[in-house]
Amino acid sequence: MVPTPSQAAAAAERSATIRAVLLVLVGAIGMQISAVLAMSLFDRLGVMQVSSLRFALAAIVLLIVFRPRLRGRSRREWLGIILYGVALAAMNVSLYLAIDRIPLGIATTIEFLGPCLVALAASRHKGDVLLAVAALGGVALIAGLGGPLDLLGMVFAAIAAACFGLYTVLAAKIGKSSSGIASVALSVSVAAIVTLPISVSAAPQVQPADWGILLTSGTIGMALAIVVDTLAARLTSARVLGVFFAFDPMVGTILGVLWLGQVLTLSAFAGIALVVFAGAGIVWLAGRRETTYT
Repeated sequence: MVPTPSQAAAAAERSATIRAVLLVLVGAIGMQISAVLAMSLFDRLGVMQVSSLRFALAAIVLLIVFRPRLRGRSRREWLGIILYGVALAAMNVSLYLAIDRIPLGIATTIEFLGPCLVALAASRHKGDVLLAVAALGGVALIAGLGGPLDLLGMVFAAIAAACFGLYTVLAAKIGKSSSGIASVALSVSVAAIVTLPISVSAAPQVQPADWGILLTSGTIGMALAIVVDTLAARLTSARVLGVFFAFDPMVGTILGVLWLGQVLTLSAFAGIALVVFAGAGIVWLAGRRETTYT
């Protein structure tokens, strides 16, 4: 039986969504594993130093692979590239400063609030407000009942959340542009330039064995993760992409417990689950109403 045009379109959309899910999952795994690898260098090199060196190496890898053109780009396109690069730099540096002080799973859970708030800001529906309250309740469980946490670490995680919200919006816009991946290579280069003074001062302290860790961390957690997020953004909307970013706190929590031996209380686990599911609900419902009304 030959499928109707509507059935074929629905099947194509499902296929694209499945591919987007897999891409974002690969990115989440790469990003969280790279964070674990980078943490082994924090004590000796410094948190910001490790983050900036990863940017420099990731930029080199992406520039070699994609060789983006510099000429022929509009001022608006360059503005998006620069904003994306600055958001990347701020998001990663603040997240690394957070995970140096609080467990990986908790830091990435708070960071996930960024995509949630982006969707919530565009909605005044009661259901979204209730989900937002649930998400805040989850953060309260993590910060209070989940055990004593470093206040500055929580602040850094909140800054990472704000940057993650901007990252979600810009990833969708750049991903759907005609030169999406090449633009991403330039954005990572902008992030490397922003943090260049730190990476240059830190480079003499890096030992030969450290370069392998930094290159691996920068490649899988920066270059690969951002590329697959951009490819996923081509296949789906910013709303759905924001839902899929719930993989980050899940993967971060698992790796923090299994790989780093970090201990979380049951209330902290409950708070993480509450934030993830409430946040995914906010982004999903906001997108459904937007689609219905347009």
